[in-house]
Amino acid sequence: MKARESDTGVEREKRAGDRFAGVTALLVAVTAVPIVALVVPNTISYVVTPALRDLGLESGQAAGLVRANGMALPALLLAVPISAVAARRVPAWLVLLTGLLCVLAGEIAAQFAGSVPVIAAVRVIQGIGAGVILPATLILVWERHGRVLITLWAGVFTAALLLAMPAAMYAVPVPPTASAGPSEGAADGAAGDGWRAVLQPYPWLIGLALASVALLVILRVRTKAGPLPVLRHTERTQLLLPFVPAAGFAFLAVVTTYGWSPGAQLIVAGIGLIALVGLALAGTRNTTMGSPHGFAVVALTTGLLTLPVVAPLTGLVSTHSGPRGVHLAPFAAGAAAAVAAALLTARLRDGGTRTAVLSGHGMVIIAVLILLTVDAGSGTWLLTLPLVALGAGMGTALAASLRATGLGSALFGTALCFPAVLTGYLIVGPLQVADVNEAVDAGGGQREVVYALTSAFRVWLIIAGVITVLLAGGSILAGRSRRVSS
Repeated sequence: MKARESDTGVEREKRAGDRFAGVTALLVAVTAVPIVALVVPNTISYVVTPALRDLGLESGQAAGLVRANGMALPALLLAVPISAVAARRVPAWLVLLTGLLCVLAGEIAAQFAGSVPVIAAVRVIQGIGAGVILPATLILVWERHGRVLITLWAGVFTAALLLAMPAAMYAVPVPPTASAGPSEGAADGAAGDGWRAVLQPYPWLIGLALASVALLVILRVRTKAGPLPVLRHTERTQLLLPFVPAAGFAFLAVVTTYGWSPGAQLIVAGIGLIALVGLALAGTRNTTMGSPHGFAVVALTTGLLTLPVVAPLTGLVSTHSGPRGVHLAPFAAGAAAAVAAALLTARLRDGGTRTAVLSGHGMVIIAVLILLTVDAGSGTWLLTLPLVALGAGMGTALAASLRATGLGSALFGTALCFPAVLTGYLIVGPLQVADVNEAVDAGGGQREVVYALTSAFRVWLIIAGVITVLLAGGSILAGRSRRVSS
């Protein structure tokens, strides 16, 4: 009798330890995943005047400074597939710790960056660190074999992508004089070296993530994580498959910033998008990388329809209010909707996940249609409804497709997400540049420039809506290919 009670006590202690370990894994994801998204935004244009002054540069070198600050995204997307393989071969917490230390080192070095090449190096280090963090957090959550944890990771990831740009705006220093208007404050930024704050937004978040990793390591000594599938040679090869096209695409994306015409940039973006979709569809034909609901294709949609939509939208809002005048509430509502919708998919039966994926794409299309009718300057609160629809749609689609897939497919799709982010930037950026140049050449002022930015953003929304419909069909096609191959 005593032996039976002792066994029961041990079992209860084990269950409690497992639950605590699961909560800790979730805490790691909640603190580390937002760091990945916050590395991407490029807000140095809001402080370019004091930055050039502090670095002793001429005004003609502003483009080089902006380009250097944008190096984080190419570095990030190259690091994801390599670190995904590394996190399958060595403890994922060690890979995560390495990524966090990389980002921390980049933020410390940003305080001493005294030239454009050094700033570019700092941003590359931060991008590499973020790319190492992302797959490591997914694997750490996957080890707990909890459906709720996996869907929550998807929700947090989507929410972080939606909140990254407006949150980065709040890291832009306050203008030096209270009398400066929005446009003047955006141009002047902060006096002295205060502009460096845009290179290291929210450093306290790294401290929380490091503390969470430390707690996780302590718990791993007492609680054993669930076994993961063995990393086979085929899986390793296919996880590295996105690296070569992503490297070529990242190189072209950087090269196009050296005076390429908007038309040429759009051609590069179109080629990159076709290559990514082809890679996602080809990967789903394999039993290792395949997914019942085309997770790789849904990851592409997530990359294209989050940051590349929210970032220019935030920029439009800031043209009326300044970077610090952007209200976080509508974006936070979209992020909360993403997490809530992702959690709801955990309660679905396996037969309902396909419907959830398609419903998520439908909500994204609705969000795009609403955004086409909303003027960013007419009232920030009008953005709440489309952002909630966008967050709920992307959170639903990503979480539903992720919970139905395997680890290899999950990592493969994650490796395609940020190349899709870069593709979206390469579409919306040239569209806005072309329209702004036309407005300026016609002698237009600030009002005409804002109108040009808005018009280009709406053109991008139409393109994004069409792409969403096509990718929704691609997720169906990918699922059918998976059933046939299996």
